[in-house]
Amino acid sequence: ISQINALLVTRHDVDSASPDFTVQTQQDIIATQEATTAAFRDLLAWVAGVSWVVGGIGIMNIMLATVLERTREIGVRRAVGATRADILRQFLIEAVTICLIGCVAGIIMGLVLARVISFYADWPTIVSWYSIVLAVGVSTAVGIVFGIYPANQAAKLDVIDALRYE
Repeated sequence: ISQINALLVTRHDVDSASPDFTVQTQQDIIATQEATTAAFRDLLAWVAGVSWVVGGIGIMNIMLATVLERTREIGVRRAVGATRADILRQFLIEAVTICLIGCVAGIIMGLVLARVISFYADWPTIVSWYSIVLAVGVSTAVGIVFGIYPANQAAKLDVIDALRYE
């Protein structure tokens, strides 16, 4: 590299402190490509994180609305013997179920999109089992984390007030 730089400085008749050329090696190109790939990976991770939070807030809002709509039902269930833990469990299961339905839809759309890209763009696409398991795990975690507050609100309802609710 130093010999090529010296030769080009001589041939271009320029000062070696400010040459009008650059010399790159394969290692430089690979390092640049790896840095670009890492930046895109980090960007996608942030986008995914924001998507999970937004989706989780949507799940929490749906579940809070469900608690309000079913206040009387919660009161009846508590009156006939359901414990706070039973109510909490019911609403957590519902939140996770909603998330898993969305997860399954996303997995199906992702698999179909991967096949379409492979077919039309003639690019090989690989969907690993690890990514599917990760998607199910994250979806379940989002359902649990964002379903805890509404489930807790449902479990804390007073039986008498819930039965009176119209």
